[in-house]
Formats: sequence, C-alpha cells, structure tokens
Amino acid sequence: MPSDDARLIAAARAYVDALVSHDPSAVPLHPACTRTELGVTTGRDGRHIARSLAHGPQFRLIHAVGDFTATVSGRRVETTFVVHVRPKALGLGARVVESFEFDDEDLITRIVARFSPPRRV
Repeated sequence: MPSDDARLIAAARAYVDALVSHDPSAVPLHPACTRTELGVTTGRDGRHIARSLAHGPQFRLIHAVGDFTATVSGRRVETTFVVHVRPKALGLGARVVESFEFDDEDLITRIVARFSPPRRV
C-alpha cells in the first residue's frame, strides 16, 4: 500500500493530469471542495470543479503539463508545474504553483492556484 504522502501526491497529480485530459473521474474531490485562483474563487464545490475540468474553456487552452514537482506537509501538497498552452506553435507555457488541502479520507478540500503569465518556454 502506498504511503500517505504518495497517496496525497497521486491525488494532486490526478487533478493536474485532468487539466490536460479533461477527465476529472480520478480526482478525489470532496463535495465541499473550493478552488481559488489568484485570489478569486473559481470553484464553489467539488461538482463545479469537476465540471470545469471536463468542460471549462479556461482549461481547453492547456495541451500539456511538464516539470511537475510536489512536496507534502501534513495534509497539504504543494505542487509546481508548467502548463503548455495553445496554440502549440507559439511554444508558450506558464509556471503554476497549486496547493491542495486534504481531509482524513484523502479527499481534496481546498485548491489554491497561483501562476505567471504564459511566455516562451
């Protein structure tokens, strides 16, 4: 069985992978999970966040994710990664720092995202 840290990182990675696949089925979102992006609430509950991952136009620009790293502190996972955005020919990417907070059942209860503007990578 994976360690607690490995399970939490895998859950955070499932969210990051869903940014590209637009399939949130593997993301363990708590029903009351919220998401904040640059200080603005962009996800009011788990179902809303899952719908946004699946159908949100803001995520349709993402065609790949790279340079993923994660660290765990208690029930919080801090990730950094680069999202590569369309159009692919421009070679644009944005560095993202996204934190995930978890309950005792390994469900994501809060997501906080910060990112830089896209630039050539």
